[in-house]
Amino acid sequence: MTNPVIAEVTRGGIVESRHRGAYAVADASGHIVAAEGAIAADVFPRSAVKAFQCLPIVESGAAERFGLTDEEIALCCASHNGEPAHLRVARALLAKAGNAEALYECGAHWPADEASRFALVRSGEDCAAVHNNCSGKHAGMLALARQLGADPYGYTRRDHPVQRLIASTMGGICDIDLDGQPVGVDGCSVPTWAIPLRNLAIGFARFTKPDFAAAQRIIRAVRVHPFMVAGTGNFDTLIMEAVPRVFVKTGAEGVYCGCIPHAGLGIALKVDDGAARAAEVGMATVLAGLDVWTPEERAAISRFRHHELVNWRKLQVGELRGVDV
Repeated sequence: MTNPVIAEVTRGGIVESRHRGAYAVADASGHIVAAEGAIAADVFPRSAVKAFQCLPIVESGAAERFGLTDEEIALCCASHNGEPAHLRVARALLAKAGNAEALYECGAHWPADEASRFALVRSGEDCAAVHNNCSGKHAGMLALARQLGADPYGYTRRDHPVQRLIASTMGGICDIDLDGQPVGVDGCSVPTWAIPLRNLAIGFARFTKPDFAAAQRIIRAVRVHPFMVAGTGNFDTLIMEAVPRVFVKTGAEGVYCGCIPHAGLGIALKVDDGAARAAEVGMATVLAGLDVWTPEERAAISRFRHHELVNWRKLQVGELRGVDV
């Protein structure tokens, strides 16, 4: 199956580039209410499922035992910019569970936020693992290791109790046996299991159930602290600030997942060529096309369906836009 074009780039009055992809929208009963493309094909959701990886932290009692705040829960779900607020919360989360930065196994990279990156360079310091966009998730996993009474060393291994529990949790909510699925290593060194878009959408729809207490705790945390999930100028933070009733999360290689709690819907999208720019406008287009919003919310979402492209002189040269399919 050839996936449809879900985003395109214009220049000089013509379409210069096209991005193909697929998406699925499901309800909590498992019914696919909208879809395009190959939604049964395996994809690696990457960071788009951090909310699922956070579930055992809440369900195990680790969040309660260590007194995790909404900010800290939100950071567990984050691909953050490495801004000062993100570092503050990551370090607080580590300290509450008695963990040190030396235990991080996510690797180090420079902050994605330009101002934070330049400030670090000016200070003469090197980047550290706490600057990694996944440091909140890893702090949460280390807290989970403490809660399980497991050795925190090697917590990123596929056979570690932390990762086994996460796999069981994700498989259950997405209605798929992950033991039979392809598994790779994510950019931050944790396992990433391949899951079809249809199953991811069903999982995120189930995430919205009012009686799913752990999921409701995570949704509340993200809703109150969308900045923690990404940061300054990032699509995830901006759209959740604009429309607090939506939850979205990016993953590497053009994946987006999310849910609409008040409507009980889950969404999963993948861009074939892995382009983040296409995934963002594609996700906004799918969201705007669902009949679950107030007129004000739909207008706010629709603003994310396209944006101008400018050159180095700040001249408008084209547009990136989502395509209705």
